[in-house]
Amino acid sequence: MSGEGGGPDGRSAILVATIASFVAPFMGAAVNVALPAIGAEFSLPAVSLGWVATAYLLAAAIFLLPFGRLGDLYGRKRIFLAGNVLFTIASLLCAFAVSATMLVGARFLQGVGAAMIFGTSVAIVTSAVPPGKRGRALGVAVAATYLGLSLGPVVGGFLTHWLGWRSIFLFTAPLGALVIAFVVLRLEGEWTGAKGERFDAPGAVLSSGSLASLMYGFTRLPAAAGAWLILAGAAGLLAFGLWELRARQPLIDLRLAAGNRVFAFSNLAALVNYSASFAVGFLMSLYLQYVKGFDPRQAGAVLVAQPIVMALCSPFAGRLSDRIESRIVASAGMAITAASLFLFIFLGAGTPLAAVVLNLMLLGLGFALFSSPNTNAVMSSVESRFYGVAGATLGTMRAAGQMMSLGIAMLVFALVLGGARITPELHGRFVESVRLAFVVFAALSVAAVFASLARGSVRGRAE
Repeated sequence: MSGEGGGPDGRSAILVATIASFVAPFMGAAVNVALPAIGAEFSLPAVSLGWVATAYLLAAAIFLLPFGRLGDLYGRKRIFLAGNVLFTIASLLCAFAVSATMLVGARFLQGVGAAMIFGTSVAIVTSAVPPGKRGRALGVAVAATYLGLSLGPVVGGFLTHWLGWRSIFLFTAPLGALVIAFVVLRLEGEWTGAKGERFDAPGAVLSSGSLASLMYGFTRLPAAAGAWLILAGAAGLLAFGLWELRARQPLIDLRLAAGNRVFAFSNLAALVNYSASFAVGFLMSLYLQYVKGFDPRQAGAVLVAQPIVMALCSPFAGRLSDRIESRIVASAGMAITAASLFLFIFLGAGTPLAAVVLNLMLLGLGFALFSSPNTNAVMSSVESRFYGVAGATLGTMRAAGQMMSLGIAMLVFALVLGGARITPELHGRFVESVRLAFVVFAALSVAAVFASLARGSVRGRAE
């Protein structure tokens, strides 16, 4: 079966998307806890260590739109399945990496697989679930993401402590295999929302190349090469926009943004929100292990406070957005996030552990109230034939925001620490760099509140 309205029932689609939504964030959170161990094995400074996380996000960001469109054209389940296969193979490559270069390359491949998964999973759920129940369904998938984030630090810390960091990837590979088996055996039918249309290859090259240049350049700042790469990326995105306006069957119909305030500002809010909040796990993992002297298990037990609140509250937030205007719920969540990030500015070597945990919980609450309603607003603001591109656009904003968040952290490290490794003698400067990063993140989160409020109402739009 193909086309909208055909294919598997909503429960099967939700279950498949839920399992997949768990695996990638689980591994990402687990890897954050393992970063000091990886840095010790390969003798990596703080800036280089960031690339273990950044390579994955870079690949996800630049390939989400093309794979979202390919899913609309040739089958969302087909792309989703291929992405899970690639993700699982790349996990095994990470486990057997013999150098930092090989590890970063394998992480990049994981990001490509993640782009295929997340460029289609939201569209699959949105296609299968009627509008009145969509917020709850998306809330379940988001809760699975946060459950992965919750278990990642705990399981990752345990595995790193007892079996070494490579065991994280060996543990993840069977989970990927489980998703593959479930898709093959349980997910029947197919969706092709834009079957018969042509793929915009020039647009895909322009968008991917421009995003890669822009985000890689951001990580190279303050070097002059970084500024030139950013300028080249910005020029490429301008060329991409001009091309899309002229293309008969564009990669992304810019009218989605130009004539749809909800779509445009919901995506902008997601971009700024992730830019402000994603690097918290990265920074706090390093802070807890370097400054507080925790081992990976103890650090993971602390970091779990944020995502476990996300997992508990996301289904509730999704249901709430089915009843109350999404921008109200999402904006309230973003305001809570801003408050939490502001409190992190006062982090120091002597900060009580209880204060750290409570603030992580506050951040988790804010993010849960923002994410599900914001996703519901984006997907409910477009016609069904745009579900794949809309989901991929939101995913691109998420990945680009995550990349920018890590880029900000790496830039601050470069300015304050230079190329030095984090040693006890440099703990004071390291804490200074973490606090400076939170100043930037708090300012961005305030901007995200206004972007969220400016979106307008989603009620009455075509479902």
